[in-house]
Amino acid sequence: MKRIMYVSTVTRQLSGAEVDEIGRISSRNNLKVGITGILFSAHEFFFQILEGDEDAVDRTLVRIRNDPRHRDLLILKAEHDISERLFAKWSMRTICLNRTNDLILQALRIMLENITESHRIIERYTQPAVLKFLTEGINPLSVPVKKTEHIILFGDIVAFSYLSERFPVEEVADLVSQFLKVCSSRVVESGGQVNKYVGDCVMAYFPPDEADGAITACLNTLKDIQQLRSGAGESGLMRFLYCGFGLTKGPVIEGNIGSPIKMDYTVLGDTVNLAARLEGLTRNIGKAIAVTKSVRDACTQPWNFVAMGDFELKGQSRSLPIYSLDDPVVADIRTQEMLVGDMQEVNLKIDSGAATPFSSQS
Repeated sequence: MKRIMYVSTVTRQLSGAEVDEIGRISSRNNLKVGITGILFSAHEFFFQILEGDEDAVDRTLVRIRNDPRHRDLLILKAEHDISERLFAKWSMRTICLNRTNDLILQALRIMLENITESHRIIERYTQPAVLKFLTEGINPLSVPVKKTEHIILFGDIVAFSYLSERFPVEEVADLVSQFLKVCSSRVVESGGQVNKYVGDCVMAYFPPDEADGAITACLNTLKDIQQLRSGAGESGLMRFLYCGFGLTKGPVIEGNIGSPIKMDYTVLGDTVNLAARLEGLTRNIGKAIAVTKSVRDACTQPWNFVAMGDFELKGQSRSLPIYSLDDPVVADIRTQEMLVGDMQEVNLKIDSGAATPFSSQS
């Protein structure tokens, strides 16, 4: 058998009668498939424990996820191969904590709300792969290190160090946050996983058969950034936001790497290092995307790849053929020298009264 515990947030305030009706319907439906458990209703939160046959629990969870009365379902714990039920005497019991003034139940409600808030915060700081293990009832620390193959993506902001020295910290933080938000969203929707942020850099990986998804994520990010720049107006740091991406495919070591103080579930190896080198190469080739032959050959969509030449990259024993895409958004990239010139041009316009000054500490 399987037991899960989850928390969710109601999409609107439910009356006591509605909570009772949810309890009656849940009890009737769960009785038919042999599921027992308990449901707590506490203001805007639902807390539920379900236990029974694994397939039945999984099917019930799918129905619960699709219920429009709540959202943001978060699995707190999943247990497999349980031999004894905790709630064997009823198919489902519903308890509405809003109806009681009892101090113990009031304290319990507050505790549950705090647990929910803490899990939401932890979720924001935790890598998706680790969260997936947790929701499947797997202890991430027990997962062995393995050798596998991935497509690695590296992306960062052009001339970030230069820009960060010349603009207020609030603008710099907003610039990085906007870039990380856009890039991460595009990676996830294209089938990838964000592994970590290193300053202004995004490191992500895709399954080896998702090269098209990795290319799509980069292109969509570049388009989104174009829109951010165009909406920045004549002033502000956002108008100087450009980025580059490096993509390669190959073997990596995946698993728990770290120390007793801090542990990361990550990927490492020469493939990862090469992706970082490719990202830096984008400034030299004047293209916002640089990929290896392995990525090009793994694509199934008819991308307009162009050969950029053979390059000797740090850490590589031989020069490698590097490719990019013949696409206007990929060609829309600036080097640090170009951005310096852009800012000097803005200053000239400011001197002539042709534009509004951008905020700068230089």
